Amino acid sequence: MTAATSPAHRTAAPARGTTTAEHEMAALQREHGGPLFALLLRLCDGDRQRAEDLVQETLVRAWQHPEALHADGFDSVRPWLLTVARRLAIDARRARLARPPEAGGEVPETARVSADHAERAAATLDVREAVKTLTPEHRDVLVLVYFLGASVAEAAQTLGVPPGTVKSRAYYALRALRRVLPGYAADLH
Repeated sequence: MTAATSPAHRTAAPARGTTTAEHEMAALQREHGGPLFALLLRLCDGDRQRAEDLVQETLVRAWQHPEALHADGFDSVRPWLLTVARRLAIDARRARLARPPEAGGEVPETARVSADHAERAAATLDVREAVKTLTPEHRDVLVLVYFLGASVAEAAQTLGVPPGTVKSRAYYALRALRRVLPGYAADLH
């Protein structure tokens, strides 16, 4: 049965404001859209967006070549549509493979997102003010271990206290900062 002689085409009148060609295309999409999409989804390795685009392109080709839809000798236009869809999918894959991969439009998942300069400056001021609220002993440990990068042993030697005391003071200093800087709690480990 050709698209021109299918019951939908013979009995259904075009909707108000649409042309006969538009009505035929809508009927063609309803009748053959599902199988076209299924084929193209497999050919596009599950990329739904690309498959949908290629279904639309296939229907545009059908609209551009009405002689193929009304040709005598076809029992159905589906084989013609599936052939066009397959060729479009192959052409799209070849075009994608022929050009270098696109870069710059997407942010890789592993990329660090850095705050802008103003946010960093504000955070620095907040931390400085919070550190001023600590006792001198806690502040000295934080400055040595976290800001200057000294090891616990080096900080203990510099301050003249046992390493356990350095660890204890660092723990209580960070805990105090978490209370003063609640918005930064995740950064204070």
